Amino acid sequence: VQLQACGGGLVQAGASLRLSCVVSGRYFSGLTVGWFRQASGKKREFVAAISGSDDSFRLADSVKGRFTIARDNAKKTVYLQMDDLKPEDTAVYSCAADHAALTDRLLYQSEYDYWGQGTQVTVSS
Repeated sequence: VQLQACGGGLVQAGASLRLSCVVSGRYFSGLTVGWFRQASGKKREFVAAISGSDDSFRLADSVKGRFTIARDNAKKTVYLQMDDLKPEDTAVYSCAADHAALTDRLLYQSEYDYWGQGTQVTVSS
């Protein structure tokens, strides 16, 4: 399984961005896919995750009401739609995948077996 994240950029506060995580390999439809972010000088933190079996999802409290996560199994892609971006959303965003079902365990980066490279999101005030 390989993951490729893209869609980052430099935007002003209040703007929107959509990140994409394209997954290659045979088992996309059964994979839980998550998004994590790491701001400069801070630890990587959970942002969102979506189940591979029933499209259930989890969102971090800090992004609820602003971010949504969705998947397109035909395109083997998971999207992170980010609206009303704030300067504190500035970070490198990475996607990850795992064969395990989406439970609270998948809120932790250590539970994911597969990682893509990050994409930079910068939000100016």
